[in-house]
Amino acid sequence: MQRRKFIQNIGIGSLAFPLASFTEIDKIVSTNNSVIIPQGLKEGDTVGVVSPSSAIFETEPYEIAKENLEAMGLKVKFGDFVKGRYGHLAGTDEERAGELNEMFRDENIQAVMALRGGSGAARILDKLDYETIKNNPKIFIGYSDITALHLAIYEKTGLVSFHGPLAVSTWNSFSFDYFKRLLFDKEKITFTNPTDKGDNLVQIENRIRTIREGEASGRLIGGNLSVLTGIMGSEYFPTDWEGNILYLEDVGEQIYAVDRMMSQLQLGGVLDKISGFVFGKCTSCNPGGSGYGSLTMEEVIDHYIKPLNIPAFSGAMIGHIDDNVTIPNGLKAKINAIKGSIELLENPVK
Repeated sequence: MQRRKFIQNIGIGSLAFPLASFTEIDKIVSTNNSVIIPQGLKEGDTVGVVSPSSAIFETEPYEIAKENLEAMGLKVKFGDFVKGRYGHLAGTDEERAGELNEMFRDENIQAVMALRGGSGAARILDKLDYETIKNNPKIFIGYSDITALHLAIYEKTGLVSFHGPLAVSTWNSFSFDYFKRLLFDKEKITFTNPTDKGDNLVQIENRIRTIREGEASGRLIGGNLSVLTGIMGSEYFPTDWEGNILYLEDVGEQIYAVDRMMSQLQLGGVLDKISGFVFGKCTSCNPGGSGYGSLTMEEVIDHYIKPLNIPAFSGAMIGHIDDNVTIPNGLKAKINAIKGSIELLENPVK
């Protein structure tokens, strides 16, 4: 099943992986921008909800999005075109870009959150007001198709944004705990997977697979694999990957397609420059019609990552899953590939 078709069908819950010195890492900000850390959240703050990608065609998701944020003690302001329609998109490109620009411009908005993902965010990259975004840095959060916006904003402004749940996501205690500790409490979190065994003798769910042992430090850059590779070669794709930690996730992609996209990262020179690698979840990624004639997901990832001889692991709680953590895009971190941990080395918000 293709990614876009998969997203349309799975419902609200999923709308939507040698040590470099920090002196070297500090230089790794493309377009000559310094890294910008946004202000944290507090109860009573207002979150602007935008729809930069696909439309939602029912009323209930809007109610759920509002109730989710209000349950966090936040106020909600929907964008002017959040319920817009243009084919499968939530309004024309100009409307969706203008809505996002206005949320960063509005001094009464403390954070901006995507309503959902889907597809279409890349269409508005050339219409965003990056100077306004840079001069009005705010928390920006979302995942999946929103990856295009995270990468472009970081490349053009240096602003740290957050690959995390959407307004209509399943905000359970796991996801909200990480969100709160990161963006309200300003913690330098160490992300680890749940270790509960349930009624089993050993842990079955949410296991970490070490691809190559070791620790690595660098800036976390990444997101959805298909969206990330989709903007390669453009001015909105990060230009300098030296010493970064690449994290990836995806949904509904056949394994041959994952292989093709990993090959693109290799041929484009990205993989040769990174210091570490984390793969989250590739939800419903299967061989498709090839069946057991296909490579496995492990074989594909190992083919591209093992020869790099860098610390790497897969299975992190990042992706189209209910227990989805909030990852700062552009922040310094250290990974431990045996423990399957991602340790933030600086505060995610001010």
